[in-house]
Amino acid sequence: MSEVLTARDGAVLTITLNRPEVFNAFNRALHAALRSALEEAADPKIRCVVITGAGRGFCAGQDLKEFSELGTTLEEALEETYHPNIRLIRGLAKPVIAAVNGPVAGAGLSLASACDVRVASTAAAFVPGFVGIGLVPDSGGTWFLHRLLGFARAFEWMSSNRKLSPDEALAWNLVSEVIPAESFDSRVAELASSWSALPTVAVAMTKQLFEQAAAASLEDQLALEAELQERAIGTADFAEGVAAFLEKRPARFTGT
Repeated sequence: MSEVLTARDGAVLTITLNRPEVFNAFNRALHAALRSALEEAADPKIRCVVITGAGRGFCAGQDLKEFSELGTTLEEALEETYHPNIRLIRGLAKPVIAAVNGPVAGAGLSLASACDVRVASTAAAFVPGFVGIGLVPDSGGTWFLHRLLGFARAFEWMSSNRKLSPDEALAWNLVSEVIPAESFDSRVAELASSWSALPTVAVAMTKQLFEQAAAASLEDQLALEAELQERAIGTADFAEGVAAFLEKRPARFTGT
């Protein structure tokens, strides 16, 4: 059985972590399969990516049974396994949605935080995990959560190891929507379809701008905005957007 399943529906690629018997905990095989799926997601014909979990959980983090058999230092293991996939998610020139269908913890939380959009099922729960076994957040967790929640809230939460409910995650803006478990899959499909219909190039460049904004000076950000706007104005989607506006009809974006 493959550790990761992929399914294409039009311009949407759904990537499903597929170790349900262990709440989709990471092992080396899952990392390798996820990397292949994320490389597949780079196909320009794919305009939105969904990452979710099989069974009752999203991802429980590291499979601790494999933890003692790394065969290398932890630093080297992180660079070989987690880090490439986090970089691939951030480098995708399209929106990536974390569809948190159930409990998520540890490095699974870091993975969800690396995505552009997070939505949660009412069956979800968010658990920091790391400090509970005497570790620190990794896989970019501190980088993403600092930006999503702010220093004080991110530190308090990750250090206390407190389980967060879906409603609390929504109140904190960790997720953008909480969806009843019974309608979760259909609502995620609806959201992904909506994202895939957007002007993908403009969405990708907007992602790039926000990626740079936290560390950029105002002058640097103004210059980058101007540079990317110059590219955007030359796209087919810009021409279609203007035409649709003038003709008072819905735009039909092609992602070019």
